[in-house]
Amino acid sequence: MSTDIMMGERKIRSLLKIALEHSSAEQTEAGIVTGKSALTRFANSTIHQNMGFENAEIRVRAVFGKKMAAGTTNCIDEQGIRELVDKVTTMARMRDENPDFKSLPEATARVPEVQAWSPHTAEITPEARAAAVGEIISEADRIDGTAAGSYSVRSFERAVMNTLGVDDYYRGTSANLVTVVTGPSGGFGYASATAQSVDDIHAGAIGAEAAGRAFESRHPVDLEPGDYECILMPYAVCDMLNFMRWLGFNALGFQEGRSFLCGKLGQQVVSDKVSIWDDGRDPRTIPTPFDIEGVAKQHVDLIKKGYACGLLYDSYTAHREGKQSTGHASGSNLIMASGDATIPEMIANTRFGVMVTRFHYTNVAHLMTASITGMTRDGTFLIQDGKIVGPVKNLRFTQSITEALSNVDMIGSEPKLEDGVLAPALKVGKFRFSSATEF
Repeated sequence: MSTDIMMGERKIRSLLKIALEHSSAEQTEAGIVTGKSALTRFANSTIHQNMGFENAEIRVRAVFGKKMAAGTTNCIDEQGIRELVDKVTTMARMRDENPDFKSLPEATARVPEVQAWSPHTAEITPEARAAAVGEIISEADRIDGTAAGSYSVRSFERAVMNTLGVDDYYRGTSANLVTVVTGPSGGFGYASATAQSVDDIHAGAIGAEAAGRAFESRHPVDLEPGDYECILMPYAVCDMLNFMRWLGFNALGFQEGRSFLCGKLGQQVVSDKVSIWDDGRDPRTIPTPFDIEGVAKQHVDLIKKGYACGLLYDSYTAHREGKQSTGHASGSNLIMASGDATIPEMIANTRFGVMVTRFHYTNVAHLMTASITGMTRDGTFLIQDGKIVGPVKNLRFTQSITEALSNVDMIGSEPKLEDGVLAPALKVGKFRFSSATEF
């Protein structure tokens, strides 16, 4: 994958300076994101689409007192930047004042160095992606199944500069390989991998995981809905924690009284086995040293040994409480502490329960109780007396996340990165399945 769209640090900083110098606003912020991505899609064990996409965008914010406006453009040359600045400053003068707005962020905490760039990811060819897909298809062939999914890669640059001293730049890469294998007799299996470097994505292992799950989930049987012991694989846990972040960890939601953590900071909200934090510098995630405002990402403890203890702030929400931004005007790297249990140990310690590979079509059921609803998908199994006895048809669930995390019995030792969340498998003592399905 070529990197023609990548401008380099010197060029980007020179363009951002044009924006700041041209602005007549009291405070100005300018940020540039450039990037190139590629995607290989496959279905019925055949590659059917290769796509490439590149984009460069500049965003400008202008401030007059308590008035602020923002705008973006893809015209990243001197004329385009000046025209954007003129439009944004004009809009800012016409805006109503926001009494809660204080200021753009100042350059306070030093932005940490992170290893976010992989040349192998930036340079991977369509042929190399096709070879990885071929490994997955080979695993599906072993069970007389078919594979579908995608392999995507991305390389990008980000930079932010403002008139209060913020001046940050970094470049990064990411890769994601996901597949669903359809096996014989109604079996389905899911597996995926996300990493900064394609060197850390092992297509054969992903294919073997999905194909094995598809083979084992043949001939699913009915299971009555109800409350069951439940083993949630990391894919399901990551989905659940993503909703937890949206429903509670954002400071604005807390300030507006629409977070399940309202009135609960400092209190125990889940099992003392559970700790959750956010850290954009963790190399096990896709590292991100600063947010869209150029504020350094901070390690933020959100739940520590079961107790709610923190929130994620941008500069606006932080100023409302007289605090400092935690670097969360954009993006999140949510992490749940691992335990020491293996999946076989979890199964052996389950008397009568369900193993769930992942969730599908998950939605909010009740905001203030952090309740979600959705369906199991691509590998759901019944466990009796410490053994998997066979696959079951998918089940719909309606479950409070905090209630589930209050009943954690065991935590897995091998976390997995999925949708920006790094989390292990969990065994919970009770999970509520509200209805059955026909497949």
